[in-house]
Amino acid sequence: MRADFYLIAKPRFRDEPLRLVAELARKAYDADLWTLVLARDRAQAEALDDLLWDMGDEVYIPHQIAGTDDEDDACPVLIASPEFDPPQRPVVINLRDAPVPDGFERVLEVVPADESARGPLRERWKHYKARGIEPTKYDM
Repeated sequence: MRADFYLIAKPRFRDEPLRLVAELARKAYDADLWTLVLARDRAQAEALDDLLWDMGDEVYIPHQIAGTDDEDDACPVLIASPEFDPPQRPVVINLRDAPVPDGFERVLEVVPADESARGPLRERWKHYKARGIEPTKYDM
């Protein structure tokens, strides 16, 4: 298992943090890795859904919000709001405050640019280390 923390630093991600999430989902899809995005709420799930449709004319990322139809298992990128309990996938992009339970190969945590909002991420870092996972940090 692997945990990667992506620290938002560049202005384009600072101004639009979900843009980084969309880029991470695109990279996972390009690598043929089925991905689950754990959104904080329905509004965030819908905003990410819109962003994934707007990645440029050359980019198509098959995705959907979990529970919108019966095709969840057939969609490479699944976005789940808290009211939906999705199955684990190899890659999980976590936008919630709680750490991801076991069952993933790789978790991607997005760290906000705002220092005051990083408390839950520090706790998750400690949580993964306590589970024997050595987290890695990337400046984005």
